[in-house]
Amino acid sequence: QVQLVESGGGLVQAGGSLRLSCAASGRTFRMYHMGWFRQAPGKERDFVAVISQSGDSAHYADSVKDRFAISRDNAKNTVYLQMNSLKPEDTAVYYCAATLDYGLRFRPGSYPYWGQGTQVTVSS
Repeated sequence: QVQLVESGGGLVQAGGSLRLSCAASGRTFRMYHMGWFRQAPGKERDFVAVISQSGDSAHYADSVKDRFAISRDNAKNTVYLQMNSLKPEDTAVYYCAATLDYGLRFRPGSYPYWGQGTQVTVSS
C-alpha cells in the first residue's frame, strides 16, 4: 500500500510557474508508475502526466505538453510536476496517484492509490 501527500499548489498569475510535489510512504514507491490528474469544478478528473517506475518514460496530455514536466526521485520517494506558462484553464485540484498497471496509465480508474489533492489557481 502507498500513501501519497501532495504539496506546492497555490495562486499564480497567468504565465507563471508552480512545482507540485507528491511524497509517498513505504518502501515500494519505485514499483509504481506515478500519475498526475486534475479536476476542475463540475468536471471529470482528467489525466495530466504519467511517469514510469524508473523514470525513463513519460507521457502528457496534449493540453499540457511542452509546458509541464513530470519527474521522480526514487531515493526520496517523491514525484514532481513542474508547471510552466500556466493558463487560467489549468485551474483545478491536482492529484497524484500510483498504479502498477502501465497499460492503463491514462485512466483514473486504473490507479488504486490517490493523494488528497492540492489546489492550483491561475488568475488572468
